[in-house]
Amino acid sequence: MSILVNQNTKLLVQGVTGRDGSFHAGKMKAYGTNVVAGVSPGKGGMEVDGIPVFNTVEDAVKATGANASIIFVPAPLAADAVLEASEAGIELVIAISEGVPTLDMVKVMPYLAKKGTKLIGPNCPGLISPGEALVGILPGNIFLKGNVGLMSRSGTLTYEMVYQLTSNGIGQSTCVGIGGDPVAGLYYLELLQMFQDDPDTKAIVLIGEIGGDAEERAAQYIQDHVTKPVVAFIAGQSAPPGKRMGHAGAIISSGSGTAEEKIKAFENVGVKVAKIPSEIPDLIKQVLK
Repeated sequence: MSILVNQNTKLLVQGVTGRDGSFHAGKMKAYGTNVVAGVSPGKGGMEVDGIPVFNTVEDAVKATGANASIIFVPAPLAADAVLEASEAGIELVIAISEGVPTLDMVKVMPYLAKKGTKLIGPNCPGLISPGEALVGILPGNIFLKGNVGLMSRSGTLTYEMVYQLTSNGIGQSTCVGIGGDPVAGLYYLELLQMFQDDPDTKAIVLIGEIGGDAEERAAQYIQDHVTKPVVAFIAGQSAPPGKRMGHAGAIISSGSGTAEEKIKAFENVGVKVAKIPSEIPDLIKQVLK
Protein backbone atom coordinates (compact mmCIF):
# COMPACT_ATOMS: atom_id res chain seq x y z
CA MET A 1 0.00 0.00 0.00
CA SER A 2 1.05 3.65 -0.15
CA ILE A 3 0.00 7.17 0.75
CA LEU A 4 -1.19 10.00 -1.51
CA VAL A 5 -0.41 8.42 -4.92
CA ASN A 6 -0.83 4.94 -6.35
CA GLN A 7 -1.91 3.07 -9.49
CA ASN A 8 -5.30 4.80 -9.35
CA THR A 9 -3.80 8.30 -9.53
CA LYS A 10 -4.84 10.14 -12.69
CA LEU A 11 -2.26 12.87 -13.16
CA LEU A 12 -2.36 16.06 -15.18
CA VAL A 13 0.66 18.25 -15.85
CA GLN A 14 0.25 22.03 -15.68
CA GLY A 15 2.87 23.59 -17.91
CA VAL A 16 3.23 20.43 -19.98
CA THR A 17 4.43 22.22 -23.14
CA GLY A 18 7.35 23.89 -21.36
CA ARG A 19 10.87 22.46 -21.25
CA ASP A 20 10.67 21.01 -17.74
CA GLY A 21 7.02 20.02 -17.96
CA SER A 22 7.39 18.07 -21.18
CA PHE A 23 10.62 16.38 -20.07
CA HIS A 24 9.29 15.19 -16.72
CA ALA A 25 5.85 14.30 -18.10
CA GLY A 26 7.64 11.81 -20.33
CA LYS A 27 9.71 10.48 -17.43
CA MET A 28 6.66 10.03 -15.20
CA LYS A 29 4.75 8.31 -17.98
CA ALA A 30 7.69 6.01 -18.71
CA TYR A 31 7.82 5.04 -15.03
CA GLY A 32 4.22 3.88 -15.24
CA THR A 33 2.35 6.84 -13.77
CA ASN A 34 -1.08 7.30 -15.32
CA VAL A 35 -0.50 10.73 -16.88
CA VAL A 36 -3.89 11.50 -18.43
CA ALA A 37 -3.63 15.16 -19.45
CA GLY A 38 -1.56 18.29 -19.74
CA VAL A 39 -2.62 21.92 -19.44
CA SER A 40 -1.15 24.85 -21.32
CA PRO A 41 -3.39 27.86 -22.03
CA GLY A 42 -3.79 28.50 -25.75
CA LYS A 43 -2.34 25.14 -26.74
CA GLY A 44 -5.38 22.92 -26.28
CA GLY A 45 -5.64 20.18 -28.87
CA MET A 46 -1.92 19.46 -28.97
CA GLU A 47 -0.26 16.32 -27.67
CA VAL A 48 2.99 15.96 -25.74
CA ASP A 49 4.43 12.45 -25.76
CA GLY A 50 0.94 11.15 -26.47
CA ILE A 51 -0.56 13.18 -23.60
CA PRO A 52 -3.54 15.34 -24.66
CA VAL A 53 -3.19 19.05 -23.90
CA PHE A 54 -6.08 21.21 -22.66
CA ASN A 55 -6.44 24.96 -22.26
CA THR A 56 -7.68 24.79 -18.66
CA VAL A 57 -7.56 22.42 -15.72
CA GLU A 58 -11.35 22.39 -15.67
CA ASP A 59 -11.45 21.13 -19.25
CA ALA A 60 -8.84 18.48 -18.49
CA VAL A 61 -10.67 17.21 -15.40
CA LYS A 62 -13.98 16.99 -17.24
CA ALA A 63 -12.41 15.06 -20.12
CA THR A 64 -10.13 12.70 -18.20
CA GLY A 65 -11.23 12.52 -14.57
CA ALA A 66 -7.79 13.68 -13.40
CA ASN A 67 -7.51 13.73 -9.59
CA ALA A 68 -3.93 14.97 -9.13
CA SER A 69 -1.89 17.74 -10.70
CA ILE A 70 1.79 18.56 -10.90
CA ILE A 71 2.84 22.14 -11.59
CA PHE A 72 5.75 23.13 -13.83
CA VAL A 73 5.03 26.81 -14.39
CA PRO A 74 7.19 29.89 -13.64
CA ALA A 75 7.22 31.01 -10.01
CA PRO A 76 5.16 34.21 -10.55
CA LEU A 77 2.31 32.09 -11.97
CA ALA A 78 2.58 29.08 -9.68
CA ALA A 79 0.13 30.24 -7.01
CA ASP A 80 -2.56 30.90 -9.62
CA ALA A 81 -1.90 27.45 -11.08
CA VAL A 82 -2.43 25.89 -7.65
CA LEU A 83 -5.69 27.80 -7.22
CA GLU A 84 -6.89 26.77 -10.68
CA ALA A 85 -6.28 23.11 -9.88
CA SER A 86 -8.06 23.39 -6.53
CA GLU A 87 -11.04 25.19 -8.08
CA ALA A 88 -11.35 22.41 -10.67
CA GLY A 89 -11.66 19.80 -7.92
CA ILE A 90 -8.16 18.34 -8.00
CA GLU A 91 -7.55 16.45 -4.75
CA LEU A 92 -3.76 16.56 -4.66
CA VAL A 93 -1.48 19.27 -6.10
CA ILE A 94 2.30 18.93 -6.32
CA ALA A 95 4.03 22.28 -6.92
CA ILE A 96 7.55 21.76 -8.23
CA SER A 97 8.09 25.47 -9.02
CA GLU A 98 10.96 27.10 -7.13
CA GLY A 99 11.04 30.71 -5.95
CA VAL A 100 7.30 31.12 -5.43
CA PRO A 101 6.75 34.33 -3.41
CA THR A 102 5.98 33.54 0.21
CA LEU A 103 3.09 36.02 0.33
CA ASP A 104 1.52 34.25 -2.66
CA MET A 105 1.44 31.04 -0.69
CA VAL A 106 0.09 32.82 2.40
CA LYS A 107 -2.91 33.82 0.31
CA VAL A 108 -3.31 30.37 -1.27
CA MET A 109 -3.30 28.21 1.86
CA PRO A 110 -6.69 29.27 3.34
CA TYR A 111 -8.38 28.62 -0.01
CA LEU A 112 -6.90 25.13 -0.24
CA ALA A 113 -8.03 24.39 3.30
CA LYS A 114 -11.55 25.51 2.43
CA LYS A 115 -11.64 23.31 -0.68
CA GLY A 116 -9.97 20.32 0.99
CA THR A 117 -7.11 20.27 -1.50
CA LYS A 118 -3.86 18.64 -0.40
CA LEU A 119 -0.65 20.38 -1.49
CA ILE A 120 2.93 19.15 -1.67
CA GLY A 121 5.46 21.97 -2.09
CA PRO A 122 6.20 24.39 -3.56
CA ASN A 123 9.93 24.08 -4.25
CA CYS A 124 9.89 20.32 -3.85
CA PRO A 125 10.92 17.24 -5.85
CA GLY A 126 7.50 15.59 -5.52
CA LEU A 127 6.76 12.07 -4.33
CA ILE A 128 6.80 8.45 -5.36
CA SER A 129 5.16 5.21 -4.36
CA PRO A 130 7.68 2.78 -5.86
CA GLY A 131 6.18 0.43 -8.42
CA GLU A 132 2.92 2.40 -8.49
CA ALA A 133 3.33 6.08 -9.37
CA LEU A 134 6.03 8.74 -9.64
CA VAL A 135 4.79 12.33 -9.42
CA GLY A 136 7.73 14.70 -9.55
CA ILE A 137 11.33 14.99 -10.66
CA LEU A 138 12.67 12.09 -8.61
CA PRO A 139 15.04 9.57 -10.26
CA GLY A 140 12.75 6.53 -10.30
CA ASN A 141 15.55 3.99 -10.79
CA ILE A 142 16.92 4.36 -7.25
CA PHE A 143 13.65 3.48 -5.49
CA LEU A 144 12.63 0.01 -4.33
CA LYS A 145 9.13 -1.05 -3.34
CA GLY A 146 8.93 -1.89 0.33
CA ASN A 147 7.61 -0.89 3.75
CA VAL A 148 9.60 2.17 4.89
CA GLY A 149 7.98 5.60 4.53
CA LEU A 150 10.22 8.62 4.03
CA MET A 151 9.67 12.38 4.25
CA SER A 152 12.24 15.09 3.71
CA ARG A 153 12.69 18.86 3.54
CA SER A 154 15.67 18.34 1.23
CA GLY A 155 15.36 16.96 -2.28
CA THR A 156 19.03 16.02 -2.58
CA LEU A 157 19.01 14.27 0.79
CA THR A 158 15.88 12.38 -0.30
CA TYR A 159 17.86 10.84 -3.14
CA GLU A 160 20.89 10.16 -0.94
CA MET A 161 18.81 8.53 1.79
CA VAL A 162 16.81 6.41 -0.66
CA TYR A 163 20.02 5.27 -2.33
CA GLN A 164 21.34 4.19 1.06
CA LEU A 165 18.14 2.28 1.83
CA THR A 166 17.85 0.60 -1.56
CA SER A 167 21.54 -0.36 -1.59
CA ASN A 168 20.90 -2.18 1.69
CA GLY A 169 17.81 -3.97 0.36
CA ILE A 170 15.36 -1.78 2.28
CA GLY A 171 12.36 -0.81 0.14
CA GLN A 172 10.07 2.18 0.50
CA SER A 173 6.27 2.47 0.67
CA THR A 174 6.10 6.17 -0.27
CA CYS A 175 8.76 8.89 -0.31
CA VAL A 176 7.71 12.54 -0.09
CA GLY A 177 9.83 15.62 -0.67
CA ILE A 178 7.99 18.37 1.22
CA GLY A 179 10.24 21.24 0.17
CA GLY A 180 12.07 23.84 2.19
CA ASP A 181 9.98 26.99 1.76
CA PRO A 182 8.67 28.83 4.86
CA VAL A 183 5.04 28.35 3.75
CA ALA A 184 4.30 24.95 2.27
CA GLY A 185 1.62 22.28 2.03
CA LEU A 186 1.60 18.91 3.79
CA TYR A 187 4.37 18.71 6.35
CA TYR A 188 5.66 16.34 8.98
CA LEU A 189 2.58 16.09 11.17
CA GLU A 190 0.14 15.25 8.38
CA LEU A 191 2.54 12.80 6.74
CA LEU A 192 3.39 11.11 10.03
CA GLN A 193 -0.31 10.43 10.56
CA MET A 194 -0.71 9.11 7.00
CA PHE A 195 2.21 6.70 7.46
CA GLN A 196 0.89 5.73 10.88
CA ASP A 197 -2.46 4.83 9.26
CA ASP A 198 -0.89 2.95 6.33
CA PRO A 199 -0.85 -0.78 7.20
CA ASP A 200 2.04 -1.52 4.86
CA THR A 201 4.40 1.13 6.25
CA LYS A 202 6.36 -0.52 9.06
CA ALA A 203 8.88 2.25 9.84
CA ILE A 204 9.40 5.92 9.01
CA VAL A 205 12.46 7.96 8.06
CA LEU A 206 12.25 11.71 8.75
CA ILE A 207 14.87 13.99 7.22
CA GLY A 208 14.98 17.46 8.72
CA GLU A 209 17.22 20.49 8.62
CA ILE A 210 18.00 23.60 10.59
CA GLY A 211 15.53 26.47 10.87
CA GLY A 212 12.05 26.76 12.35
CA ASP A 213 10.52 24.36 14.83
CA ALA A 214 8.87 21.82 12.53
CA GLU A 215 11.12 18.99 13.70
CA GLU A 216 10.53 19.79 17.37
CA ARG A 217 6.78 19.72 16.76
CA ALA A 218 7.18 16.46 14.86
CA ALA A 219 8.99 14.94 17.82
CA GLN A 220 6.13 15.86 20.13
CA TYR A 221 3.60 14.47 17.63
CA ILE A 222 5.53 11.21 17.41
CA GLN A 223 5.43 10.87 21.17
CA ASP A 224 1.69 11.54 21.31
CA HIS A 225 0.36 9.81 18.18
CA VAL A 226 2.85 7.54 16.39
CA THR A 227 3.42 3.95 17.45
CA LYS A 228 5.59 2.90 14.52
CA PRO A 229 9.38 3.25 14.79
CA VAL A 230 10.83 6.51 13.45
CA VAL A 231 14.47 7.29 12.66
CA ALA A 232 15.75 10.73 11.71
CA PHE A 233 18.60 12.74 10.24
CA ILE A 234 19.09 16.50 10.67
CA ALA A 235 21.07 18.39 8.03
CA GLY A 236 23.01 21.55 8.83
CA GLN A 237 24.82 20.42 11.95
CA SER A 238 27.74 22.73 11.20
CA ALA A 239 25.70 25.73 9.98
CA PRO A 240 26.61 29.10 11.50
CA PRO A 241 23.83 31.16 13.16
CA GLY A 242 22.15 33.84 11.05
CA LYS A 243 23.22 32.43 7.71
CA ARG A 244 20.65 30.92 5.35
CA MET A 245 21.68 27.49 4.16
CA GLY A 246 20.08 26.57 0.84
CA HIS A 247 16.39 26.74 1.71
CA ALA A 248 14.43 29.83 2.62
CA GLY A 249 13.36 28.10 5.81
CA ALA A 250 16.85 26.87 6.72
CA ILE A 251 18.13 29.62 8.98
CA ILE A 252 19.03 29.67 12.65
CA SER A 253 17.87 32.82 14.38
CA SER A 254 17.63 34.08 17.96
CA GLY A 255 19.24 30.89 19.26
CA SER A 256 16.49 28.62 17.95
CA GLY A 257 16.26 26.18 15.07
CA THR A 258 19.67 24.59 15.60
CA ALA A 259 20.50 21.03 14.66
CA GLU A 260 21.41 20.29 18.29
CA GLU A 261 17.97 21.34 19.52
CA LYS A 262 16.22 19.23 16.91
CA ILE A 263 18.36 16.17 17.57
CA LYS A 264 17.73 16.50 21.31
CA ALA A 265 13.97 16.79 20.73
CA PHE A 266 13.94 13.53 18.78
CA GLU A 267 16.20 11.66 21.16
CA ASN A 268 14.05 12.76 24.11
CA VAL A 269 11.06 10.89 22.61
CA GLY A 270 13.02 7.78 21.66
CA VAL A 271 13.69 8.56 17.98
CA LYS A 272 17.12 7.36 16.88
CA VAL A 273 19.03 10.08 15.00
CA ALA A 274 21.75 9.30 12.48
CA LYS A 275 24.95 11.34 12.55
CA ILE A 276 25.49 10.77 8.81
CA PRO A 277 23.06 9.49 6.11
CA SER A 278 24.83 6.15 5.73
CA GLU A 279 23.81 5.22 9.29
CA ILE A 280 20.09 5.24 8.42
CA PRO A 281 19.87 1.67 7.01
CA ASP A 282 21.39 0.16 10.16
CA LEU A 283 19.06 2.21 12.35
CA ILE A 284 16.07 0.98 10.32
CA LYS A 285 17.22 -2.62 10.70
CA GLN A 286 17.55 -2.12 14.45
CA VAL A 287 14.06 -0.69 14.92
CA LEU A 288 12.46 -3.35 12.73
CA LYS A 289 13.95 -6.28 14.67
